[in-house]
Amino acid sequence: MSGGDTGARDLTQGSVGKTLLKFALPSLAVNLIQVMNGTIAAIFVGKMLGEASVAATANANQIMFVVFAVVFGFSMAATILVGQAAGRKDFAEVRRTTGASIGLFTIFGLVVGVLGWAFTSEVLRALATPKEVFGDARDYLHYIMYGMPIAVLNMLLPSLLRGVGDATSPLRASVINVVVVAATCAPLINLMGIRGAALAGILSNAASLIYQVYHIYRADSPVRLRGEELALIKPDWIHAKPLLTIGFPLGLSMVIMGASQLGMISLINREGMETVAAFGAVNQVWGFLQMPAFAVATAVSAMAAQNIGANRWDRIDRITGSGMVMNLLMSGAMVILIGVFQVWSLELFLPAGSQSVTIGAHIGLLLNWTHIFLGVATIVTAVVRSNGAVMVPLYILVITALFLRFAIGFGGYPSWGAEAIWAAFAAHAVASTLLSLAYYKWGNWRAAAVNTGAPAPEELEARI
Repeated sequence: MSGGDTGARDLTQGSVGKTLLKFALPSLAVNLIQVMNGTIAAIFVGKMLGEASVAATANANQIMFVVFAVVFGFSMAATILVGQAAGRKDFAEVRRTTGASIGLFTIFGLVVGVLGWAFTSEVLRALATPKEVFGDARDYLHYIMYGMPIAVLNMLLPSLLRGVGDATSPLRASVINVVVVAATCAPLINLMGIRGAALAGILSNAASLIYQVYHIYRADSPVRLRGEELALIKPDWIHAKPLLTIGFPLGLSMVIMGASQLGMISLINREGMETVAAFGAVNQVWGFLQMPAFAVATAVSAMAAQNIGANRWDRIDRITGSGMVMNLLMSGAMVILIGVFQVWSLELFLPAGSQSVTIGAHIGLLLNWTHIFLGVATIVTAVVRSNGAVMVPLYILVITALFLRFAIGFGGYPSWGAEAIWAAFAAHAVASTLLSLAYYKWGNWRAAAVNTGAPAPEELEARI
């Protein structure tokens, strides 16, 4: 797995910092392109359809955050399992995990698409979606659900490829994705209104997925399935179990985070359409702030998984430290840059000089810095999860994203109004970072490898 035409890369050799940086940079570019993808659609919606449509997509996107967060959780599990198998040079197991993952994700995409379409209105009502934007939000979500199977598979394949050390193919797929969105979004919005933005997303996901499948077979990637191996797509329990065992807590973590976001948006909705639109625009800007942490965490997760699979425990602390330094430098620079251009960035999505821009600038001033803390927590958590230690990070999330956020947000809202909502976001960021660092330092996560089949450090010592 030294590279070559497959794009796969051995992440267990060489300088930790240089290897991590080389792997993280394509992931950072992917995140940038993915944020640009959403940004392009948001700009077209805001400029062509107005504030009400921005507010509609903000409500719809919070719902989709929950769905895609679950998918992201299980895709992280796939990265961990594929990465550990690749680290052991067990490529038959890589393909068995690939097949089980594809089968489970396809079923999930079909079920969510059908149920999501059927219950869209009920979910929007439960979120107290303003009546001015209800119809647009419903139409937007209905179209997204049509493309759900394609969307979830398009999230899975990059995770499988990164598990075997291929970070460049997901980058090319992301370029295709954003090009298709840029080319189709405006014409489709002109033709179909807000539904056109959702259809542009479906087309871009389809194009990206087609490219990745083509690349996997053209390059004979370790995750390719041929001949009798195609039967692995029908998941058997032996190989589905570890994916579910690790993926379920990860997916549940994402659901909890999504539920926390939905709880906050239900409070924000009470502030009226201008605040909802402001928060929707701020979320677009935050997408850029979150890029460094997500990119480094993605690289750290794959790199840690391969090194654990290869029994290179001596490199794990160096991987974690290098990841945190990279995040602090990149996230800090992004916070400063966005702070300088805060109003201009919001006016990309909102009418210049509107009250929503003023509200959004206030939110950014209060909360942009929290993404530095969240980045540290994200990277540390990625490392411990790479060894199958998924439960304590889940408990930390429950404490900080649900109990703490809701206690401050809902408890303080009657007295402080919107300021209680923003305080809840800040408290979550600080508390989750401190608790994650404490678990990494003093927790027993290094002994959790039995969940994934990789040996723990003490087992390795016994073998030596």
